[in-house]
Amino acid sequence: MSTLIVIDQPPYGAWAGREALDMAFSLAAFDQPVALLFTGAGVNWLRKSQETMGIEQKSVERNLSAAPVFGVEAIYADATACALYGLVPDSMVAGVAIAESSAEVIRQHSHTAFAG
Repeated sequence: MSTLIVIDQPPYGAWAGREALDMAFSLAAFDQPVALLFTGAGVNWLRKSQETMGIEQKSVERNLSAAPVFGVEAIYADATACALYGLVPDSMVAGVAIAESSAEVIRQHSHTAFAG
């Protein structure tokens, strides 16, 4: 059994995405297979070198870089959303797999949780 957590919220302005990331880390810490799928505005979590001083929040880039340490098995980015937001592999944090079909990624997991 594996869990896929889908984050479709932007990284700043709401806490739903951060809570979903915390849930993924918690599951992984207890040896539960978990992966993340970023879609919609959520793909902006994956953008490298985010400047957050103007909004007085910490960048989420460091949180995402810890995902493998916690045991998160995979990080996926929806290809359509990446194109919409101008993200290409070189502009994203390391370790992200581009998913041509989010529906297929969802089908590969026994449980799915949506942020928000």
